Amino acid sequence: MTATTRLANPESPSGSVSSVKSFNTAKPIQGAPERKPRYRSTPAPYLFVAPFVLLFVVFMLAPMVVAIYQSFFTVKRSGLGFTGGRQTLFAGISNYLTAFHDHEFMTSFLRVLMFGVIQVPIMIGLSLVFALLIDSTLVKFKKTAQIIVFLPYSVPVVVAAIMWGFLYQPGVSPIVKGLKSIGVTVSFLSPQTVLWSVGNVTTWCWVGVNMVIIFAGLQSIPQDIYEAARIDGAGEFRIAWSIKIPMVMPSLMLTVLFSIIGTIQLFNEPSVLQSITGNVTAKYTPAMAVVNVTSQQNNQNLGAAMAVITALITLVLSLIVSAIQQAAAKKEARS
Repeated sequence: MTATTRLANPESPSGSVSSVKSFNTAKPIQGAPERKPRYRSTPAPYLFVAPFVLLFVVFMLAPMVVAIYQSFFTVKRSGLGFTGGRQTLFAGISNYLTAFHDHEFMTSFLRVLMFGVIQVPIMIGLSLVFALLIDSTLVKFKKTAQIIVFLPYSVPVVVAAIMWGFLYQPGVSPIVKGLKSIGVTVSFLSPQTVLWSVGNVTTWCWVGVNMVIIFAGLQSIPQDIYEAARIDGAGEFRIAWSIKIPMVMPSLMLTVLFSIIGTIQLFNEPSVLQSITGNVTAKYTPAMAVVNVTSQQNNQNLGAAMAVITALITLVLSLIVSAIQQAAAKKEARS
């Protein structure tokens, strides 16, 4: 066994006590099984995770599987819809070929990609500016400023689109009338500007939540870094450019990823404006094209193929953004 003893040193004139180091005299017993720690399994973690897993399977995984399955079939009807039957046939990739040959559907992807290239940087840039201002010493009433910027996000997107649609209509819009009174004629719903009118609604709705994500990242930066920078003579702009923005880059990339996914899935804003202007067609965005083919044209199989194509393009863009983020993180780690 292990023991530690303290012995009186007889050679010491003061009779001091010397310490003897620990030593181990225990010998392992041959053939004795090793004792392993026992872990009691409890159902508590599974009970906490179960609601999320159930909702994910029912509302996300199952519809995806059903959509992929339906995209490989087609329905043929006979008898002019009166006495004929309805037959489901395996179609292979014919639905996908039909979707790729649909000019309006493919044009909708180019439209939302152009929308994302311009609108997403503007929205993320505004969110970053607001987050930096609130985090700086320039803004005194920080909580009030956060509420003001975040408040549009609390308004449902459909309600926001209806409100902005009222402000876009030439006959009743105070903005259009005010600009016309000073000699500026503008049409927010023309074929050239309606897409950017949609972008204005989207930016107004989502700047606040992106600002909160970036601001949360700023709050995780140690204050000692700021104090050291101020001692070295750095101002607020220099601190923001050299310290805050590089250290909050993961939060920025997260908002960019969410914004790209939302851009491909753009639906509510143009759908509301469709009832106001004829310049927003039924297949103005990929999501609107899927709904139109599925509900208006009553072709669930073709709509499922379009939905799968939309999901795959969203996945590819998300992977590209993630790869860029990982490459930047590795480059920063090496430097």
